Amino acid sequence: MFRIVTIVFSVSIFTYWFIKKSVIGIVEDSVALQVINKLPQPLDFYVVTLNDSEVSKVIDTKHIGTIRPEYYRIEYLKMDKSDEYWIVGYLGKKNLVYFSQHSLPNKNIDQIIEVRNYINQSVKLSDLAKKQVEDYNYENIKVGIWITLDFLLLFLNIMLLIRNRK
Repeated sequence: MFRIVTIVFSVSIFTYWFIKKSVIGIVEDSVALQVINKLPQPLDFYVVTLNDSEVSKVIDTKHIGTIRPEYYRIEYLKMDKSDEYWIVGYLGKKNLVYFSQHSLPNKNIDQIIEVRNYINQSVKLSDLAKKQVEDYNYENIKVGIWITLDFLLLFLNIMLLIRNRK
């Protein structure tokens, strides 16, 4: 009985988690950020949102995705506690080739950023952004490992439950 309850609970938790992660991130009172890649090769973009009350205090780091040349991505940013965001672009896994800092004077206007050249507006801030992106990726790797192990455990429990029923 305990195994059945555990399996049902685990499946419901994973179903909720997958639905939550799969839903488009449109948030009420958010700012739409459109990043357009005008460079000749695809770049992997991240957005780092900062808290305006504390200097260089990161609120959130999001992975926009790899954007091919002449394509764009739209991300919705919750900017109620912030008025500044950074865009970080990587060529490959470790090569930071684009960093720009943007302020948001009016939170009612959506932002369109065209990446036309390789630029690093501030070496000091880009190092901080690079550390934030590395921490974000590290946390995602940890979550991925835990999810994989949980799925393995769930699979083993389902197989043992089916095997014991026969």
